[in-house]
Amino acid sequence: MKKNLFIALEGIDGSGKSTQVKLLKKKLEGAGLKVYTTCEPTDSPIGKIIRDIFSGRMEADHRTIAGLFVADRLDHLLNKKNGILKMLEEGHTVITDRYYLSSYAYQSPHMDLDWVIQANSLSAELLRPDLNVYIDISAEISVARIAKGRETTELY
Repeated sequence: MKKNLFIALEGIDGSGKSTQVKLLKKKLEGAGLKVYTTCEPTDSPIGKIIRDIFSGRMEADHRTIAGLFVADRLDHLLNKKNGILKMLEEGHTVITDRYYLSSYAYQSPHMDLDWVIQANSLSAELLRPDLNVYIDISAEISVARIAKGRETTELY
């Protein structure tokens, strides 16, 4: 029986995903599980480009951003050093702050949703979460949290 899981937390910025990832990690480790936490965009070179675009240090078209997320996500899954699939193979429960559903939500206002789904289909075929958790908060609470806790705002 499989003991380790792949869990994805989704929600708008400021919803508390990062906080819940940390709390869930602590709880699962307390139960004796090996846990690996991660996020998207990643800290890989591709993820750093995305973060530079989001922060305004670089410019890019929404189509380019969508393509970068596809590439970042595939590397996130397949990276031989710390990819999600490798961590699962090593027996870790993996918890991620965002996965492909975030692309559906954030990129579909700028791109055809069918394209976004198709572009992310390889990631979905490689690995679907055992559990998706959506943290639902109002936009007003999100904006207040972001204003209180961050010095800058991002593209989305």
